[in-house]
Amino acid sequence: MWCTEQGIDLTDSSKVFDRVTLLVAISGLLVMASILVLVVRGTSVAEADVSGAVAEVQLTEFSISGDLKVPEGPVVLSVSNAGTIVHNLALVDGPRTPDLNAGEQARLDLGEMEAGEYQIICAVPGHESSGMSATLIVGDAAAAAPHTAHSASEYAAMDMAMTESILAFPASTEGSGNQLLEPNVLPDGTMQFEITIAISPWEVEAGRFVEAWTYNGQVPGPAMRVDDGDRVEVTFHNELPMGTDVHFHGVRLENQMDGVAPLTQPLIEPGDSFTYSFVAVGPAVSMYHAHHHGQLQVPNGLFGTIVIGDTPLPIGRVIGGIEVPEDLEVVTEFPMVLNDAGVIGYSLNGKSFPATEPLAVALDDWFVVHYYNEGLQIHPMHLHGFPQLVFSKDGYPLDEPYWVDTLNVAPGERYSILVHADAPGAWVWHCHILNHVEREDGMFGMVTAVIVEP
Repeated sequence: MWCTEQGIDLTDSSKVFDRVTLLVAISGLLVMASILVLVVRGTSVAEADVSGAVAEVQLTEFSISGDLKVPEGPVVLSVSNAGTIVHNLALVDGPRTPDLNAGEQARLDLGEMEAGEYQIICAVPGHESSGMSATLIVGDAAAAAPHTAHSASEYAAMDMAMTESILAFPASTEGSGNQLLEPNVLPDGTMQFEITIAISPWEVEAGRFVEAWTYNGQVPGPAMRVDDGDRVEVTFHNELPMGTDVHFHGVRLENQMDGVAPLTQPLIEPGDSFTYSFVAVGPAVSMYHAHHHGQLQVPNGLFGTIVIGDTPLPIGRVIGGIEVPEDLEVVTEFPMVLNDAGVIGYSLNGKSFPATEPLAVALDDWFVVHYYNEGLQIHPMHLHGFPQLVFSKDGYPLDEPYWVDTLNVAPGERYSILVHADAPGAWVWHCHILNHVEREDGMFGMVTAVIVEP
């Protein structure tokens, strides 16, 4: 009947054969598409038909929970991302799921497993250190009591660890980032800078060294400061094992200096150098960082700051009922570069608490902070004790400055704030996503303090 309705002549065997062949081909493509969907989502056709029990595991910000006790033999984990950002699940030194968006699922086939304890983590940079690590118990140990609750002695140990970590602040480490790089002033007035890109040892926190990707051996790289109208030349020498480029994020320049290989320049190959040349247009509170394989090079340390001219302050005004004196003097401009991934991890200016640098000022001082987010996540920066007057966004002065106690800084953004230190004490300053600053073994990551001397 269908053939008649579609106008197919059943007496024409060649036409019937062609239509059957077409239908078979379409069916084959649909089957292949189904297989590809399953593979892309981390589940193969074979995995979709699993004999025996499947353990259910949930991923959230920032924990791994669910059925983490399984019998010996073939182990398959059904992994769900119940969080709001991308996560994955990996067996340390073993297989892993693909990255899962919020609401997505995948199965992780771990194969035949013997009795024992195995570590599973989220392998997205920075997530393990924020708490996404758990123990998968296989075999006889699976009958043991749950580990989700802590005993009184374990809680006491957690209290002690937190106290000891805080009392260790500020911890001394090798190396400091954001060191001001003085230019070589050429006869025509050009400000010339030289920067070497290399992999260097970097002490993120006391005793923990990583192989960081650095500009002049620093994380963040050296700070550059020039005036509006200066002609600037920055030469980068590449000693990395791979190519790179440099994008001046937030700096107005000509397209061929934009730092996106191969569109605006050749890749800076290992052993080669490249000079960026532009006339500085200010005011600007900007960054420089790698663009080529930025997902690898930037989180591992290839970022720095560049400031052009002076961003005007909203002095002599009453904002939100608070007077900003016309004769105030800024005692310091403090760059705070935020990171949350790569070998550097959750950090402020390349260091993790308690190795972060405190800002020391005197009572009644006014100071400026420039926030730069070079990470992959948002960071609401909260300063205890003092309101923050936001007067510039991405280097552009705001017509209507505003006061906050917590300022959300997204990846790529820069904010400039003015603070009046009108109360003595050691005032904590941190990202308010609490997993970015605290874990069971104490305080870490994106925490520092403003110390106001009376």
